[in-house]
Amino acid sequence: MPEPITIVPQGRLDAASVRPLEAELAERLANGNCTLIVDFKDTTYISSNGLRILLAAHRQAQEHGGALKLCALGERLREIFAMAGFDRVFEIFETRAEAEQSFK
Repeated sequence: MPEPITIVPQGRLDAASVRPLEAELAERLANGNCTLIVDFKDTTYISSNGLRILLAAHRQAQEHGGALKLCALGERLREIFAMAGFDRVFEIFETRAEAEQSFK
C-alpha cells in the first residue's frame, strides 16, 4: 500500500469553513490517493457537514481499495464522533504515528 497522505484541518469545521477540507479530500481521491489520514490535532469542532464529508471520503477511499483513518481527536471531537456513532465507522488513533503504522 502506498504511503498515506496526511491532511491537517485547522480550527472549526462547520458549514462556513469545511469547504477547504472537502476540496482537499476530493482532490486527493481524484488523483488516486486513497490512503489518507486526517490529523485533527489543530481542530476544535466538527459539524454534521464535516462528518458527512468525512464519511463520503471514507466510502470513496474504500471503494478504491484504500482507507481514510483519523488521529489526534481532542476530547470534544471524540464526544461528537461518539454521539454520531462515527467512532464505530472510522479507525481512530491517538497519534499520527500510530495511524501511519496501521497502514503497514
